[in-house]
Amino acid sequence: MAKKISSLEDLGGFVFSTNKDFEFDQNSETEETLNPNQQHLEAHLDKKNRGGKVATVIKGFVGSADDLKTLAKELKTLCGVGGSAKDGEIIIQGNFRDKIMDYLKNKGYKVKRVGG
Repeated sequence: MAKKISSLEDLGGFVFSTNKDFEFDQNSETEETLNPNQQHLEAHLDKKNRGGKVATVIKGFVGSADDLKTLAKELKTLCGVGGSAKDGEIIIQGNFRDKIMDYLKNKGYKVKRVGG
């Protein structure tokens, strides 16, 4: 059964082409994940729009969404808390910045502390 298309966004921004030989490649935007030693991550603490709760935010990840989610799962397991991963950011509930920075440095990532 074909996937139901409910909006133009489901088409990936592609509407139609008058070129008879045009072939649409949906996988053209897959981003290659950089090696950990080439990644420059930033570790932030954030309270905004979280009801006064603190969250650790890791920004600057360059790579595929699957690799981002895998790293986020490792960090959530390390800290024993919840979180999410999207748009190149990993959000971990709570103040675990130092613990996460040590873990990422041991894995070879370059991590910079940002903010107070």
